[in-house]
Order: sequence, then structure tokens, then C-alpha cells
Amino acid sequence: MITERFERLVRIPTDSVTLEGMLVVPERAKGVVLFAHGSGSSRHSPRNNFVAKVLHEAGIGTLLIDLLTQPEDAVYKTRFDIHLLTDRLTAATKWLMGQPQTEGLKIGYFGASTGAAAALHAAAVLGPVIGAVVSRGGRPDMAGPVLDRVKTPALLIVGGNDDVVIELNQQAYALLRGKKELIIIPGATHLFEEPGTLEEVARLAAEWFKRHLRSGGA
Repeated sequence: MITERFERLVRIPTDSVTLEGMLVVPERAKGVVLFAHGSGSSRHSPRNNFVAKVLHEAGIGTLLIDLLTQPEDAVYKTRFDIHLLTDRLTAATKWLMGQPQTEGLKIGYFGASTGAAAALHAAAVLGPVIGAVVSRGGRPDMAGPVLDRVKTPALLIVGGNDDVVIELNQQAYALLRGKKELIIIPGATHLFEEPGTLEEVARLAAEWFKRHLRSGGA
């Protein structure tokens, strides 16, 4: 367990490319959350950075990473390649487990849009290594073939005015076999741009991660 805040731009090698991310670990962190951004987004997303800041205040570290390079993200088909996103997320998770600043900390995933599908797919692959998953306006239905293998506690958050995505989340929710919760935030659209809605997402996410992430380290 680190005794002072750690913050650094990191480079994570995978089989084919090197990914960039920002790793922040607060003092005496209780766990660390890897953010899986949605299609067309990046680690610079103001929404995910806002959520990350709230997690830091709750004593939880974060790794905001771009799972695709800029050229890859420019290709529509690649943005929706859940298997590729899952492979990258899994590689980043294994890298995170080997870092001295995060070694022994339980890992969680925060996914948005297609990133939520990758997060759930990776949780199915890695099993108990992943302590919790939170989806914000996500597409968990795109992980359909493996949803019944996900035993990780999963929180699905959807905007009340995001009708199509609500239905897709309800379908995915029915397939999950572990501890799960589906929360619909009234008046919120897909990006949670309405006053107070993103703050509620961050609050719910922090509570979920604090409840389910437990450090295995000293």
C-alpha cells in the first residue's frame, strides 16, 4: 500500500500496440478502477475524468486508458470490436496487477457504451481477479454470449430518458448471474448532461466500488 499519492502517464504494451493511460493512486488506496471508454471517446473524456476524481476522493485509484490508438478509433468497425477491446482491457489489467503502486489492490472496471461490454467480457474471462463492474449508459448487451459467466458484482446505470438503452440493459441484466443492480436515473439522457445526473452516477459508482473492492495487500 502506497503512503502518498501517485500520478503518472503510463505506457502499456500489448501484443500489437502500446497503449497510453493516466494512472492515479491516492494515499492508502482501497482498490483501483480501470476505465473502459466507449466508442469515439478517450481517456480525456470530461465525464469519466469527473467520475475518476470522485473515486480518488473516496480513496480509490484509477487507470484511464485508451483501448484503441487514434488510427484504430477512426475505423467504425474497430470501435465495435468487443473481442479486441476485451483483449486490450485484459492486457491492461494484467499490467496493472504487476505495478508496485497497485500490486495487491482489488481491481474494478468502469465502462461506458461499448466499453461496458468489454468490461463485462473481461470480467467473465478473468473471474475473481475483478472485484466489481460499473456500467454508465453502457451496452452490456454486446457481451451477450458471456453474460451468464459473469460472477463479478455488476451495477448498470442508465438514464431515464435513454429508452432504447434501458431496454438493452434490462435484457443484459436478466442474463447476469452474480450480484447485480440496475439503476435508472430519472430525467437523464445517454450522456448524463442534465444537472446533477453525472454527480449521481459518480456517487453510485463510488459506493459500489467501496462496497465490493477489497485490498488483498498489506
